Amino acid sequence: MHVAIIMDGNGRWATQRGLPRTAGHVEGAKAVRSVVEAGARAGIEILTLYAFSSANWARPSAETSALMRLFGQYLFTETRRCIEQSIRLNVIGRRDRLSESLVRSIEQSERLSAGGNGMLLRIAVDYSSQYSILEAARRAHQATESPSAESFTRLLQEVDHSSAHVKDVDLLIRTGCERRLSDFLLWECAYAELHFTDCLWPDFGEADFRAALADYAGRQRRFGTLMG
Repeated sequence: MHVAIIMDGNGRWATQRGLPRTAGHVEGAKAVRSVVEAGARAGIEILTLYAFSSANWARPSAETSALMRLFGQYLFTETRRCIEQSIRLNVIGRRDRLSESLVRSIEQSERLSAGGNGMLLRIAVDYSSQYSILEAARRAHQATESPSAESFTRLLQEVDHSSAHVKDVDLLIRTGCERRLSDFLLWECAYAELHFTDCLWPDFGEADFRAALADYAGRQRRFGTLMG
């Protein structure tokens, strides 16, 4: 099963408490650890988390810099935990706009955790599904053979620095009151079930995650066909 999460609401969580937005991001990072461990216990095969969209670069530079520092710290502290739990780590999205030191940390974390045989944890950083689709289409146009859905998916994974053979999303969860996809995994979510919750991301814990999984389990997935 592939679960994707749009982790929304860090800033509002902090604002409601009279704290700087960066405090919300720090608490949000703690929620990431809780949900990752819950996903591994639940037997989730792939967990993709939307950490930083390409559109987020438009935020104040102080906030984006703090987010990049926080992500670097997360890689430093959590990579070993991933290794201990046999979780493979993969960062998807653009890397040409990240600092050289952060890219080195990403590559090191991916390399060190590559031997894990448990859950695949994908973290989307500087990610835009529209950009990825357009870039994959450009590469498909340059290819000599006619593209198929399978070959286009491979190109998309190449653009995103994604692990190969990642199945499409089964369940997409979005926290934080909003009801939109926000340029996240548009190709991979073609038949995903959607679960929206008003819970702000720092407050989203294992009980909320399991409630979303239970909601998904009660649905009938038709993929365009009729049920017998």
